[in-house]
Amino acid sequence: MATTTISNLPTAMSRPKIPSSQRIANVGPAILGGRFKVGSCYKLSSVCHVASAQPFQQGLTMTSGAIKHDKIITKAIIRSSPNQEIPGLPIDLKGKRAFIAGVADDNGYGWAIAKSLAAAGAEILVGTWVPALNIFESSLRRGKFDESRKLKDGSLMEIAKVYPLDAVYDNPEDVPEDVKANKRYAGASNWTVQEVAESVKKDFGNIDILVHSLANGPEVSKPLSETSRKGYLAALSASSYSYISLLKHFLPIMNQDGSAISLTYIASERIIPGYGGGMSSAKAALESDTRVLAFEAGRKKRVRVNTISAGPLGSRAAKAIGFIDMMIDYSFNNAPLQKELHAEEVGNTAAFLASPLSSAITGSVIYVDNGLNAMGVGVDSPIFKNLDIPREHQ
Repeated sequence: MATTTISNLPTAMSRPKIPSSQRIANVGPAILGGRFKVGSCYKLSSVCHVASAQPFQQGLTMTSGAIKHDKIITKAIIRSSPNQEIPGLPIDLKGKRAFIAGVADDNGYGWAIAKSLAAAGAEILVGTWVPALNIFESSLRRGKFDESRKLKDGSLMEIAKVYPLDAVYDNPEDVPEDVKANKRYAGASNWTVQEVAESVKKDFGNIDILVHSLANGPEVSKPLSETSRKGYLAALSASSYSYISLLKHFLPIMNQDGSAISLTYIASERIIPGYGGGMSSAKAALESDTRVLAFEAGRKKRVRVNTISAGPLGSRAAKAIGFIDMMIDYSFNNAPLQKELHAEEVGNTAAFLASPLSSAITGSVIYVDNGLNAMGVGVDSPIFKNLDIPREHQ
């Protein structure tokens, strides 16, 4: 029986730090870089949501008849009052609606992304794997996730609706009889990709953001050369084609200038022994599809399509490959940034990619792994023991 899990390999519990937003404000003299002559005021109405001139001017020094720009900081910040002026370029997703496929607990990347989008002001809808739906909804009702739902401003992330979803199946005709009769699917309805998209359209009309946080390889622990055809195709179906299917069915209800985001892994382009069962192939396919889908969705509705290559993090889903803790240690010891990687950092990147601040970014693989992808060798190897390699700052 083919089913799909609802989380990507490198996932972990997090508390994203990207909160809500800032309205577009009127700016005086244009002060976005270099020297500018002081002249008549200009009114900027930018998709980048430029904040008011007063905070910017704190980083400016006057010279003879000109303004010298010292520094402008871009950051995500909390807006506690609609009238409060705040500095920087805030991520503003207020009025946007996101559907996140692949949330079934509070310790995965899907959850972290949902929190970051919510903190930036977006309305959150989630798709949860059918066999995990009852436990997830029960945990929400009983307050089990309340601590991890907390946003930086003290409020709780709200989930407008939870939809049952199994992205292995595009429409009801694709569902085998044994799956329909399976007790884990009993009582659930309208959970194929097509049906979920139709339900979202009926309930909410349109969405602006689509997130794919789905991956499953039933034979992930097997070397590629020992993987069966069935296991290989199952990995591609659940982990990469599901993204195509989601975009196919959700693109018609996505607003123009929307954003679609998926999660990938460095095994798509580097050898990661132990990450088998066709999963490396599935991630490579996902990245290739991202580029093609970026063209197609961009030309049809000006929707941006990107994928985040996230570093290894411990989670219940990641434990399936059996050596995730070793990969976390390897990443810490060998990445240029020798620090722990937090799921909220992936969530924050997703919020940026979903925002107007990334309006010219599409078809891209964005690495969020402390720079591990840039390394050609493992510096913790004994062959480097006599080299003066900088270590973690104590």
